[in-house]
Amino acid sequence: MSHVEAVCLSHKKGIVKKEQQQVEMRENWGIEGDAHAGDWHRQVSLLAGESIDNVKEILPTLKNGAFAENIITRGINLTTLQVGDRLQVGDQVVLEITQIG
Repeated sequence: MSHVEAVCLSHKKGIVKKEQQQVEMRENWGIEGDAHAGDWHRQVSLLAGESIDNVKEILPTLKNGAFAENIITRGINLTTLQVGDRLQVGDQVVLEITQIG
């Protein structure tokens, strides 16, 4: 079953994001307090946990947030998503894909 494995944020751009136990999502804004949140088209970034696993084989001490990802997924083939697709996250959040890569 697909799920969110971790959520990360940073208050400044250009630094490693840190894993959070809980975040507040704001409609048309992104994750409250994250440097990339705002009134633009790239408010939240997704990365597959399976992709991180491949890198951890080489760098086992790698921590979540190292790739500036906000949401780490598990069990979702993110490569099949297209611009305009929507993902339901929990009961209250819907993410719309606005850019790939």
